[in-house]
Amino acid sequence: MNAPKPTVLFVCVHNAGRSQMAAGWLRHLAGDRVEVLSGGSAPAEGINPVAVEAMHEVGIDIAAHTPRALATDDVRASDVVITMGCGDACPIFPGKRYEDWALTDPAGQGIDTVRAVRDDIKARVEALVAEILPA
Repeated sequence: MNAPKPTVLFVCVHNAGRSQMAAGWLRHLAGDRVEVLSGGSAPAEGINPVAVEAMHEVGIDIAAHTPRALATDDVRASDVVITMGCGDACPIFPGKRYEDWALTDPAGQGIDTVRAVRDDIKARVEALVAEILPA
């Protein structure tokens, strides 16, 4: 990472579940050492309430966040772009690190499934933090 404070962008279709949980985990685990962005290729009206509940269970409040459209400027400003099931909706810029995380879409799922997605995301975010932040 070249930037003193890396920027990570999480992208999923609705920006209502996976990307919001990932952003919540990164803010929680890295604090102000990382700039966290998220967006969706087709943003929903609001955050998935089951995702909010699952994150609340681990002490992370994502209820106040609002789904927003993926912005090309967000991709351009990011050091790491993590996509989650949004296909080719994310523009590609040279010099960026891109990862695609294959995760179950929590939309329409029950709390047990969403907890499993939450925990999978936590493990991936912990690994990302270890890679992008100096010890």
